[in-house]
Amino acid sequence: MVKIILSVILVVLALALIAVVMLQSGKSAGLSGSIAGMADTFMAKNKAKGWDAKLARWTKWVAIGFMLLALVLCLV
Repeated sequence: MVKIILSVILVVLALALIAVVMLQSGKSAGLSGSIAGMADTFMAKNKAKGWDAKLARWTKWVAIGFMLLALVLCLV
């Protein structure tokens, strides 16, 4: 029973990890915007950086949880 519950949690964490990674903007997004001549305001740039920073933090923690839960599931 415990193994089933841990497996379900692992699948949910895997889906969350996929979602968090896909929501992040690519590293080349800033460069293409400056080459194309898009005029971003100061607030919009900081908002994007703040959102990307939060997503990067969430990615780190979800990945750590996923790896730890996978390890625990192997040992059970």
